[in-house]
Amino acid sequence: MKNRLITIFTLLLILAVPLFSSASPLAMKPDEAFKKAFPQFKVDSITESQIPGIYEVVTQGNILFYYPAKDFLIAGDIYNKDGESIVADKRQVLIEKARQEQLKQVNTLPLEKALKVGNGPITMIEFSDPDCPFCRKADKELANRTDITRYIFFSPIAHPNAITKVQYILGAKDRKQAYADMMAGKPIPSTATAPSQEIIDLAAAHLELAKSLGIEGTPTFFINGQEVIGADMDRINALLKEALPPNLK
Repeated sequence: MKNRLITIFTLLLILAVPLFSSASPLAMKPDEAFKKAFPQFKVDSITESQIPGIYEVVTQGNILFYYPAKDFLIAGDIYNKDGESIVADKRQVLIEKARQEQLKQVNTLPLEKALKVGNGPITMIEFSDPDCPFCRKADKELANRTDITRYIFFSPIAHPNAITKVQYILGAKDRKQAYADMMAGKPIPSTATAPSQEIIDLAAAHLELAKSLGIEGTPTFFINGQEVIGADMDRINALLKEALPPNLK
């Protein structure tokens, strides 16, 4: 509600400027004006909104509103008298498009760079963090399953210091055991050697893959074309059951 009121207030301020008088034509087209005023944004499209003088800007999956007469940019929703967002349908289309693009990227992930755990018939891709309590909870419940093959990428977004544990896991002779130890909360052994540049680069590559997919939290799972954010074990187990080959159900 607070964001909605801020958006409405901002819009009223914009409309309070001399829109009511005969405004002079814009010196340049709205798309050119926007790119000049806000060069940091990658523009997908700029179209007229339902409000005269204000344009809808689609940028990297988001919708912003632009008032070129004053170079004002509005973030948030604009609602009609019925309390409905004027771009709700368009935003939903963008969300679905982003989801489909994300799934395409998931299907092309370099699985050889991931930590592989298990040899079951169901493929599960995970983005995890050794210091994340929810990741540990999910791992504990998945560890004894024999029907899945887990490809684990590490993205310690909330715990940046965990990158040392990631490097230890990826550089260990027995990666699976090192992973199990870190997920159990054990410290890195004092006898562990410093990671090589190759391992440092591999850990960094995991983070970049997470960013490219828009992963913002851990754990995040991909199972049979579906994304699960968080340790939602009921949904995870349901998806795994659906993905199980008929002869194994």
